[in-house]
Order: sequence, then structure tokens, then C-alpha cells
Amino acid sequence: MSLRLLTKSFVSQRISPSLFSRFYATKKYTASHEWISVEDGVGTVGITEYAQNALGDVVYVEVPEVDTEVELDEVVGVVESVKSTSDIYSPLSGKIVEANEKVVESSKLINASPEKDGWLFKVKFSSQDEVDKLLDEAAYTKLIEESDH
Repeated sequence: MSLRLLTKSFVSQRISPSLFSRFYATKKYTASHEWISVEDGVGTVGITEYAQNALGDVVYVEVPEVDTEVELDEVVGVVESVKSTSDIYSPLSGKIVEANEKVVESSKLINASPEKDGWLFKVKFSSQDEVDKLLDEAAYTKLIEESDH
């Protein structure tokens, strides 16, 4: 038996999925086109590539202040483009622990890298249940495909 099979068997028998996910970032999505990468009780939030493409050239970004307590689906920021203005919603309840000032100074970061360098804020979340209710990549892709028709 290969080491890979032994390791997989050992991991699946010894480590629960919830414990395993604590050590690796998990990426989730919202129906309002925010993404969130969850790692060690903190979620990094931004807008999806799909949302960025729909907005076009971003010209202004407003992010929440650090230490602000936020609720699920609360408006916490704004992204303005040459086409429209969109509210940013918090995908989780918790406390803002970091805001990406680089996107405030250079909103073009969102156009260049919406799901990496163009992240907006980090939230220390208070409910794993809220994380579990977010969309996975397959569900988000399906949502986009249905909305495009």
C-alpha cells in the first residue's frame, strides 16, 4: 500500500473534518458576491472576480474601521466604479481586526486582483454556524450561471 493511501486513511480516521479545516484556509462565497477566506477564526473578505467584472473600473473604496463590531449581512463598506456603486456586506458577525488601506489608496488593486491583493477587510468571526451556511465554490458557480441566463 502506498504512503499516500496510508496517510489518507490515517487522516480520515484520526482527524475530524472540523479540526482539519482549522489548519487550512477555506474559501466561501455569498450571494451578494463577496468571498471570504477563513483561517484560524479570522475571515479575509473581498469582492469576487465576477463582481469586479460587473462593476468595471473601480474608482473608490470604503472599508470598515478596525475594532468595529459587525453583524451578519450588515453594510460595512462601499465600492464605486465608473458604472455603479455597490455596498459591501459582512458575510459574518464579529469584530473587524484589519482593513486593507492599500485598496483605499489605490482602488485599482481590486481590478487587478480582486481575490488576492484586493481584499477589503478581516473579521474575527463569532459563529462557525455562519461560516458553514456560506456558499462553497460549486454553489457559487451555479449561482453565477443561473444569474447569467
